[in-house]
Amino acid sequence: MAFPRSAHDLTSGLVYFARMCHKIRMHAAGELPADYISNLGQGFDGRICRFLKVDYTALREQALAEPDDAAVLEWCYQQGFRPTEDDLIMFNKYSVKFGWRDEDNGATGRLQGFKESSGLGDRADLVTFFDYYDVDEGRRA
Repeated sequence: MAFPRSAHDLTSGLVYFARMCHKIRMHAAGELPADYISNLGQGFDGRICRFLKVDYTALREQALAEPDDAAVLEWCYQQGFRPTEDDLIMFNKYSVKFGWRDEDNGATGRLQGFKESSGLGDRADLVTFFDYYDVDEGRRA
């Protein structure tokens, strides 16, 4: 089974964007695992769209028309919001740490639930969603 790119992969200095574009293209090609489909445009997809101030549906159409993720990101900047270097640092740090000590918003509990459903509930080293994705999808042991 094929999985989307790592959430850690950067597009012009922004985490997760390459993964979202890859998921969009995999879905269009009928290659996205079925349990990923209901989250398209939600979760981190939604967070990054809100950060960039672009509509997911419009971004999806652009990602399907343009194979270069950096060009799609530039389109987002032109349509919505062009972050500063500090904005990118804050968004990236927030994203890569999401799930770690996030009891107040329920993310830590959701992460634990995902780990348990994947047989990884005992993995204390998986403290963020990005860590979990990489292990669950076989990029890391």
